[in-house]
Amino acid sequence: MGDMGGDQVSEAVAGSAALLRTVSGRDWDGVKAGRLEWSCRETAVHVCSDLIAYAGQLAGRATKAYVPFEITVEDGTDNAGVVDVLETTGALLAATVRTTPRDVRAFHPYPFRSANREGFAAMGVAEVLLHTHDIAEGLGVPYEPDAALCEDVLTRIFPHVRPGPDHWRTLLWATGRGELPGRAPVTEWRWSNNLVIGSERLTLQGVNPAAAAELRAGGTGGFAWVEGGPFEGTRDAAGMVVKAYEAGVHRPEWGLFVLVRTEDGRAVGGMGFHGAPDEEGRAEVGYDLAEKARGNGYATEALRTLAGRALAHDDVKVLFAAVERDNTPSQGVISRAGFTRVGEDADGFAYELRGTDRSLVTPARQD
Repeated sequence: MGDMGGDQVSEAVAGSAALLRTVSGRDWDGVKAGRLEWSCRETAVHVCSDLIAYAGQLAGRATKAYVPFEITVEDGTDNAGVVDVLETTGALLAATVRTTPRDVRAFHPYPFRSANREGFAAMGVAEVLLHTHDIAEGLGVPYEPDAALCEDVLTRIFPHVRPGPDHWRTLLWATGRGELPGRAPVTEWRWSNNLVIGSERLTLQGVNPAAAAELRAGGTGGFAWVEGGPFEGTRDAAGMVVKAYEAGVHRPEWGLFVLVRTEDGRAVGGMGFHGAPDEEGRAEVGYDLAEKARGNGYATEALRTLAGRALAHDDVKVLFAAVERDNTPSQGVISRAGFTRVGEDADGFAYELRGTDRSLVTPARQD
């Protein structure tokens, strides 16, 4: 599963435009779009507004708020003209996504205040697919996009949603537009872009299910790795993310993060949790580095940062780590990050960092 970008935006827009042109002679103003309060025409214009807004966020590198502009369709424009605007704004987003470097992030409010080009592409595709469905439902015409597009959206910005056998039906259910056997109806929903946490020399970039699947399969996950990376522990952790996603229990804040060196954009290792905190507020952490990146203090820096963010949650009481007995370098990392050895067995040592033991923990900076 490769990078999501301009091609997917173009595909989604082309499919939508092809359908909407077949019904452009119909009354869009007097018909509600599916379950929405908007008319079909208002919904189509809304999609255009979102596409150009996403392009503006990325192109302008907005970091604190939405760029304060909006699109206006000229008075007297017919429905076919609105479809022209849809195609144009879609082309602008696709071009912006294609020309934006991977590490650029721009403001989006939910849930972690930013998104990268993949996130904006996925949000744009979601807007097109879902609102074309709404319009089609209102006008009584069939519409079903390609399943691969729906899977692209689900694995990028719905990491908390358990996948189903039908990607389109799952996306509709996840956004309150349909039913799935054995699942309760959805009345409130949000998509979720990946979390990125900054430290002094690194960014800890959350790995979504699509990237995790690629890492598990032996790929790069979309990251530019230092020589010899990623190490086997990162691939194993990616497999844990995939399993959690497939079970519907993955929580992005408690998954895998790839450690990316700020100076050159190279990924040097992986770090993360074995799952969300349990009922006692306990979460297990693990990490590794590519061999070429070791000896520079990256793991200690990242662990202090990640631990600081985790312990800032009121429901997290203690972080736990297990280190093999013969892994002396890792024992040094965990100790320098403020963890205390609390036990041992034949295989290794157990370490803990409690919420009250924060003297060595570096406050996290969320980018």
